[in-house]
Amino acid sequence: MNKKVAIQGFKASFHEIAANKFFGKNIEILMCETFKEVFNSIERKESNYGVVAIENTVAGSILPNYVLLKDYNVKIIGEVYLRIQQNLLALPNQKIEYLIEVRSHQMALLQCQDFFETYYPNIKLIESIDTALSAKDIRDNNLSKIGAIASLEAGETFDLEVLAESIETNKRNYTRFLVITEKENIIEENKNINKASICFNLSDKKGSLANILMSFASLDINLTKIQSSPVLGQEWEYFFHLDLEFDDYDIYKRSLKIIDKNVNELNILGEYTTGEKYL
Repeated sequence: MNKKVAIQGFKASFHEIAANKFFGKNIEILMCETFKEVFNSIERKESNYGVVAIENTVAGSILPNYVLLKDYNVKIIGEVYLRIQQNLLALPNQKIEYLIEVRSHQMALLQCQDFFETYYPNIKLIESIDTALSAKDIRDNNLSKIGAIASLEAGETFDLEVLAESIETNKRNYTRFLVITEKENIIEENKNINKASICFNLSDKKGSLANILMSFASLDINLTKIQSSPVLGQEWEYFFHLDLEFDDYDIYKRSLKIIDKNVNELNILGEYTTGEKYL
């Protein structure tokens, strides 16, 4: 039976591309409008896995997804790094000069603003809920003089022409996607584990975070990400989300025992292999 994978977005979206990179194309995609729907689909057993973006080199961290990772009964089992290349798509035989609107997700529009300065004010940039869905809408409704910013895969899927390729301002535009599943689905240990995501509650005491970080450094564990979020209802207390890389799994587990004495609510969000980078 094919794996059923929930994504935020639609067919030919970057989330689907990331899912195919991780699992291969022999999967069934469950399309969700929001990230919370992805987590709910796993909780309701409507999907076996989920793929969710967690950070982007241009836009930064997606903070609500850190909260979802902590609050839902899921574990991270992998990650994918994907270069985000934005492209201007339209129906065949269109020209950029004739476009009056370009539609896409808010983030895609922001990433491509410099490209459209040349065409201002003739082209209006219109926000939509998804890059690929903007492309699909043009094909479904045969919309002339309307463009979409989306992936090359979206152009192929919906039979649209590429009017301009790689129009994002920053060419080093990468997104990290996490692959998640219900905790009960994890049966056997991954022998190639060299990365972990953890979170814990830490009160605002002098030197408390520094001591935690020094504990990891003393054991040669590399901190690749740290993100904080406030603990609701507890003033000046924070949850810290850390990504750790290590060469020795046993030493990593020993480090958790050391810090567990000095933190509250230590939670292992996932242990997995460092993800492939599709650049």
